[in-house]
Amino acid sequence: MNRTKWGMAAPAFVLLSHMLWAQTAYRYRDANGQWVFTDQAPASNAPADSFSLGHDKRAMHLSIIREDDAQSTRLTAVNECLCVATFQVTITHSAFNSIREGADYRVTLQPQSRQSVVQATRPTSGSTELQYRWRAALGSPDAMHSPGVPYRVPFGIGSTYSITQAYPSRITHLTPDSQYAVDIALPDGTPVYAAREGTVIDARQDFFRDAVAAVMLDRANMIEILHSDGTIAIYAHLHWDSVRVRIGDHVVRGQYIADSGKTGFTSGPHLHFAVVRNTGVENVSIPFQFAGIGGIGVTPVTNMPLTAY
Repeated sequence: MNRTKWGMAAPAFVLLSHMLWAQTAYRYRDANGQWVFTDQAPASNAPADSFSLGHDKRAMHLSIIREDDAQSTRLTAVNECLCVATFQVTITHSAFNSIREGADYRVTLQPQSRQSVVQATRPTSGSTELQYRWRAALGSPDAMHSPGVPYRVPFGIGSTYSITQAYPSRITHLTPDSQYAVDIALPDGTPVYAAREGTVIDARQDFFRDAVAAVMLDRANMIEILHSDGTIAIYAHLHWDSVRVRIGDHVVRGQYIADSGKTGFTSGPHLHFAVVRNTGVENVSIPFQFAGIGGIGVTPVTNMPLTAY
């Protein structure tokens, strides 16, 4: 589950890291009385409700935009997130003498701000072509993981579920942001609780499909919570329309935030939980412990029964 934001752009285009979209979906009960959610209209004789899916207008937005005036051309980083973000822009083709191909530019922006990354005087004649790619990482690059106490197990007190994947197992946790992530075998619809207090910086709940296919990599419902030390917790594969918090909300440890699900790139229901920090221009996962009996830290291990205390 790669969460570093990437983008590419050419002269006449602006690429947004989160594009707004909408589609029509359908819900109906099958022969066993179970609800079915799908983007395919059911047979005409099957009663169904249709509804529209679309991102919350408050969704996190990061972008690099090109701005031109009579004298100059500039690339500007835009951070509409509620946390610090670092951008890296790499020039892949340039007709400007002062912006060379292969050059890298990096800026760190405070929440809800914008800043010029690079600027060049426009030539009086000739091409003004400028192509680039960019990526961004959330959270301060100075963040130091210091939770104070082990993380609360993110399901109901007294319940026990198995850990299906944890470091050093890397069956699907192949990227830096998931190396130390933990997958917990929570049944679909199980309440999920905040493992640590913080501020919600991203939340999405509009996806309802799952598959082991590349197209589903960015189709998991999720919540991201910024902690006081600058690290970020990720709760992913959440159930459709179950998120109980919104961007900007402050949540406390143990607060009911969503239901588990099986959305996005997954072969079955589970909760993907990770803590990440910005190492410059990349979010990487970091080791953490859950609170065991008496609050003693427990390191997650694959196939270990995990109990919430």
